[in-house]
Amino acid sequence: MIINHPLLGPRDAHEFVVLGDASLIDRPAWQDENAAELFYQYLYLRDNPAGTHRELWYHEQGDRSWLVVTRNTLTHEISAVELARDVARRQGRSK
Repeated sequence: MIINHPLLGPRDAHEFVVLGDASLIDRPAWQDENAAELFYQYLYLRDNPAGTHRELWYHEQGDRSWLVVTRNTLTHEISAVELARDVARRQGRSK
Protein backbone atom coordinates (compact mmCIF):
# COMPACT_ATOMS: atom_id res chain seq x y z
CA MET A 1 0.00 0.00 0.00
CA ILE A 2 1.30 3.47 -0.89
CA ILE A 3 0.62 6.49 1.33
CA ASN A 4 0.87 9.87 -0.38
CA HIS A 5 2.65 11.81 2.37
CA PRO A 6 1.66 15.51 2.23
CA LEU A 7 5.31 16.66 2.51
CA LEU A 8 7.36 13.78 1.09
CA GLY A 9 5.12 12.34 -1.61
CA PRO A 10 4.32 8.64 -2.16
CA ARG A 11 5.79 6.35 0.52
CA ASP A 12 5.48 2.62 1.13
CA ALA A 13 3.19 1.77 4.06
CA HIS A 14 6.00 -0.30 5.62
CA GLU A 15 7.65 2.99 6.62
CA PHE A 16 4.71 3.73 8.95
CA VAL A 17 3.18 2.38 12.14
CA VAL A 18 -0.62 2.42 12.46
CA LEU A 19 -1.73 3.72 15.83
CA GLY A 20 -5.51 3.40 15.56
CA ASP A 21 -8.48 5.72 15.47
CA ALA A 22 -7.69 9.35 14.66
CA SER A 23 -10.18 10.50 17.29
CA LEU A 24 -7.27 9.96 19.72
CA ILE A 25 -6.15 13.46 18.71
CA ASP A 26 -9.09 14.79 20.73
CA ARG A 27 -7.75 13.86 24.18
CA PRO A 28 -10.02 14.54 27.20
CA ALA A 29 -9.16 17.34 29.61
CA TRP A 30 -7.52 15.97 32.76
CA GLN A 31 -9.13 18.76 34.80
CA ASP A 32 -12.68 17.67 33.96
CA GLU A 33 -14.69 16.45 36.95
CA ASN A 34 -15.41 13.22 35.01
CA ALA A 35 -11.77 12.82 33.87
CA ALA A 36 -11.45 9.20 35.06
CA GLU A 37 -14.51 8.08 33.07
CA LEU A 38 -13.54 10.15 30.03
CA PHE A 39 -10.03 8.70 29.97
CA TYR A 40 -11.41 5.18 30.40
CA GLN A 41 -13.59 5.71 27.33
CA TYR A 42 -10.72 7.39 25.45
CA LEU A 43 -8.29 4.53 26.12
CA TYR A 44 -10.45 1.41 26.05
CA LEU A 45 -13.78 1.93 24.28
CA ARG A 46 -13.07 2.20 20.57
CA ASP A 47 -14.97 1.26 17.46
CA ASN A 48 -13.62 -1.17 14.89
CA PRO A 49 -15.52 -0.06 11.80
CA ALA A 50 -15.74 -1.73 8.43
CA GLY A 51 -15.50 0.86 5.68
CA THR A 52 -14.17 4.40 5.65
CA HIS A 53 -12.22 5.26 8.78
CA ARG A 54 -9.74 7.95 9.90
CA GLU A 55 -6.56 6.53 11.42
CA LEU A 56 -3.37 7.88 12.99
CA TRP A 57 -0.19 6.79 11.23
CA TYR A 58 3.35 7.53 12.44
CA HIS A 59 6.15 7.85 9.87
CA GLU A 60 8.67 5.85 11.90
CA GLN A 61 11.04 5.07 9.02
CA GLY A 62 11.03 8.64 7.69
CA ASP A 63 10.51 12.14 9.01
CA ARG A 64 8.71 10.96 12.19
CA SER A 65 5.58 12.90 11.34
CA TRP A 66 2.07 11.98 12.43
CA LEU A 67 -0.58 11.63 9.73
CA VAL A 68 -4.34 11.23 9.66
CA VAL A 69 -5.09 8.73 6.91
CA THR A 70 -8.67 8.26 5.72
CA ARG A 71 -8.81 4.67 4.54
CA ASN A 72 -11.43 2.07 3.64
CA THR A 73 -10.72 -0.81 6.03
CA LEU A 74 -12.28 -3.31 3.62
CA THR A 75 -10.43 -2.34 0.41
CA HIS A 76 -7.44 -0.43 1.90
CA GLU A 77 -8.17 2.41 -0.56
CA ILE A 78 -6.82 5.69 0.82
CA SER A 79 -8.99 8.73 0.11
CA ALA A 80 -7.11 11.40 2.11
CA VAL A 81 -3.82 11.96 3.93
CA GLU A 82 -3.31 14.97 6.20
CA LEU A 83 -0.70 16.06 8.71
CA ALA A 84 -2.10 15.33 12.18
CA ARG A 85 -0.97 18.76 13.42
CA ASP A 86 -3.20 20.41 10.81
CA VAL A 87 -6.17 18.26 11.82
CA ALA A 88 -5.58 19.05 15.51
CA ARG A 89 -5.35 22.77 14.80
CA ARG A 90 -8.64 22.72 12.86
CA GLN A 91 -10.35 20.84 15.67
CA GLY A 92 -9.00 23.31 18.22
CA ARG A 93 -10.47 26.25 16.31
CA SER A 94 -13.88 24.61 16.00
CA LYS A 95 -14.35 24.16 19.77
